Amino acid sequence: MPEPSGTTWPTAELGPLRRLRVVAATAKNPHCATRLFDVPPELLWEVVSDLEHELPRLLPGVRSFTPESAPGPGGRFRAVAVGRLGHREVFEVLLAPGWCLMRSRVVLGAMAAEPEGAGTRFGYLSSFRLPGGGALRALRRPGADARGEALLDRLGARIEARRA
Repeated sequence: MPEPSGTTWPTAELGPLRRLRVVAATAKNPHCATRLFDVPPELLWEVVSDLEHELPRLLPGVRSFTPESAPGPGGRFRAVAVGRLGHREVFEVLLAPGWCLMRSRVVLGAMAAEPEGAGTRFGYLSSFRLPGGGALRALRRPGADARGEALLDRLGARIEARRA
């Protein structure tokens, strides 16, 4: 769009994984992991975008994730997550092809997927949003990489289950 001076500003679109990296760079104490899956993007995204049914299977601490309404303009909606110990958290969710951002008062989560070669690169991010989140991150640091790999393993199993 031309400015009053007649010049134009350049624009740039970020792919889902770059967007995930930008969010991670601005988040407090993020944990991220990525993996290349040997499946088409549509199949992978079919699994991860089914938040109500798949998120509790991917995240052991989540008992349920229930949308309060259908996605509105831009793929935005609210959902309630209930943890294994009964804690409830309301999330604002933005869900679009290859991109999901979930934000509550306490937690920030994001997922991204895009084609890479013959497969799909998937990434996820989790972060605490509370003051003192660094201390919480330090408490969960031991084993965080192993838990991230376990989540990606569960995702692989869910993709195979959908494929079968």
